[in-house]
Formats: sequence, C-alpha cells, structure tokens
Amino acid sequence: MSETTEPNVGTFTLADPLTTEPTHPVEVPEHEDWQLPNGFAWVFPGEGNRGLVRPVIMADGFNLGRSELDKLYQGLEGDYPFITELRRRGRDVILLGFEERSASILDNARAAEAAIMRAIAEQVGDARLVVGGFSMGGIVTRYALARMERQRMDHRTALYFSYDSPHRGASIPVGVQTFSHFIPFPNAFAKQMDSPAARQMLWRHYDKETGKVGVAPERTEFLDALGRVGSWPQIPVKVAVANGRADGVGLPDVKPGDVALRIDRIYPGTTFYTQAQGDDVTVAYLNRRFPKAEKTVTTNGFPEVDGAPGGTLHTYKILADAMRKLGGTVDLRHEKVCFVPSVSAVAIRDVETQEDLYTPISGLVAEESELDDFFCSPTTTEHTAITAELCTWLMNRLPD
Repeated sequence: MSETTEPNVGTFTLADPLTTEPTHPVEVPEHEDWQLPNGFAWVFPGEGNRGLVRPVIMADGFNLGRSELDKLYQGLEGDYPFITELRRRGRDVILLGFEERSASILDNARAAEAAIMRAIAEQVGDARLVVGGFSMGGIVTRYALARMERQRMDHRTALYFSYDSPHRGASIPVGVQTFSHFIPFPNAFAKQMDSPAARQMLWRHYDKETGKVGVAPERTEFLDALGRVGSWPQIPVKVAVANGRADGVGLPDVKPGDVALRIDRIYPGTTFYTQAQGDDVTVAYLNRRFPKAEKTVTTNGFPEVDGAPGGTLHTYKILADAMRKLGGTVDLRHEKVCFVPSVSAVAIRDVETQEDLYTPISGLVAEESELDDFFCSPTTTEHTAITAELCTWLMNRLPD
C-alpha cells in the first residue's frame, strides 16, 4: 500500500442478489441470442412450443456494466425455479439485458422496445405479450411501453409487471454515496453512484460537484419525460410485487441514529449511522489519512428510511466486506437497510415523509395505487429475492 494514498477499493458495487454470483450455480440451457440497440436478449422457449408462442419479456435490473444474463438466469432459478415454472406453463421466457445497466433509463428503454417488436415479429399465433422487469428493469419497461403507446406503436402487451421496482424512488444512504467520492481515486463504486440510472432512480442523491444532497436534476428530467408519455402504459393490466411488507412494519433491528458500520485501520474512525428524522442529522463521519481529509455528512428533513418497510439491500455488509479485503477492521452492526420501500414498489405513496413511508398499505384502498393490482411479501425479504409467494401470485395473473 502506498504511503501517499488509501488502498484501492477495487471493483465492488452495490448489487442485488440477481446481479451477483449465485451460491449454487445452475446450468443455463441452450438459447437463442438476440442483439438489440443498447442491449441483447436470451430466449428460452416454453415446453412444447415451436417458435415463440407466449412470450414473457423480463428485463434486468441496475448495476454497473453490461448485463450478465447467466447470473440473472441463475438468480431466477435459485430459491424458487421461476423460469422453469414459467416454461412448464408454456411461456417463452425472454431475458432482456443492457450493454450498460447504469445508463439512462430512457436509453435502455430502446432495448426494451426492440425486444418487444422482435418478439411480435417472430411470434407464432396471436397470444398477447407479458412485459416487465426486476428493479430498474420494471422502470425501463414501464417507460418503453408508455412511449410506444404515445407513438401509436402496437406493443401487443396484455400484462405489464414490475418486481420490487422503485416507482417512487429507491434509497441508498447518503453517507454511503458520499463515501464513494471520498475515496481518493476513481473507482467503480463512485461511478455507479454517479451514473445516470442512479441519479434517475434515487429519491435523494449526493452531488459530488456541489457536495449537496437533494433530488438530482436527472431524476426531475426523467420524471418529466415519463409524464410526457402518460406516466404509465394504459393498454396492459399493470401489476407489481414488493419484497417489503404491507403492514407498515419496518426492519425491527434498524433503529434511527444507530451506528451501522465503523471502519478502522484504513479510513480510521469512519462511521456510518442509520437515518434518523430531524434537521442537521449526522449520517456519516468520514476520515482518510492520505491525502488527509475528514467530512461530516448531514441530512435535513429525512424520514427514517433505512429501517422502513421494503426490500432490503446488504449495503453495509457489501461495504464492510470490501474494507476487510483491504486490511481494514470493521464493526458491522447493521448488514442491510431498506433499498426499495414497499410504498414505492407498489406506487401507492411517495417516500419523502415518515407518515407515507410507514403507511400500512394493507389498510389503504387499493385504488390509491397507480397499479391495477399488487402484492407485498408476507415477510421482509431482500430486494428482488425470488420467492414462491411472489412468483406464484405473479404467474396466477398471467393472461391466458
């Protein structure tokens, strides 16, 4: 390690289970490969189908770099064999990937549109499509379908679905976002946090140029673009599932203002705290030796978003593991925090206030959601975790 800089953090990024190396790899069967503008797709025919008969297009989520559809396939076949079950039911599964997952949602929507049009062109019969995606993939396909309708393009889609997608925004602790830029050299983590997709999806973003926390201009521009195409597709039935609970109960162990992670030896004394309400709330103290610098990160008017009901991400565990590999010592007290609040995943409330964020969705009138139907996990699960409950609910709503 150089005496003039902190050690290189390598290539770690904040990734959900569907975009990481599976613990039990599954063999990916033979498939057709489509090359698309800004993306590509793998096609797995349904059992007994000759050609595309009943296509289900499922888009990849957010990370840095090119989609790794082998990992996506394995993630979808892990704890519950989602692809196998879809194919058993005669559905042709089309996994949609992107050349750059962190690119603008507007750009990646081109890949979704191209996949839809190719599926229509190659389809045998007249069954209508199912189109959706996981996490960011649900936002990409939502925009693509809405834009196609605005352009009077027939997408022939009967059902749109999203799987723990941040319709009202996602959350990465701003102390963690800030730390990515506090690292004194270019790194993959900072590139991910500053990417177009991150700026568009995060409800609050740390701006490395101004040092301020707020709504990124790119998010405002994206929401405006979404509004110009009607916000949602109007023709298909719109459904969603959430990895978070519907009863307003958040993560019981994540108390506001707790120490989440402390790092020593490297970045000595750097400490991250779980988000609390109030003004001038300290969420991180950052310290580095070379070049010498320290920074206190504060927020104003935030709800207790880290412990909110929602799909979780192992944010602090991922960061702690990266620091350990560099020779640091860590005091990790909260491995995971809320990433996509339940109210965001089912598009029923915004995430700006404590009251909305912790609203018991089960007590609301379903018509308050922008979706036609939705289902929340009975227990808190990881963001995009593929569970029998969520997958079965979703498959039971597929059109005949």
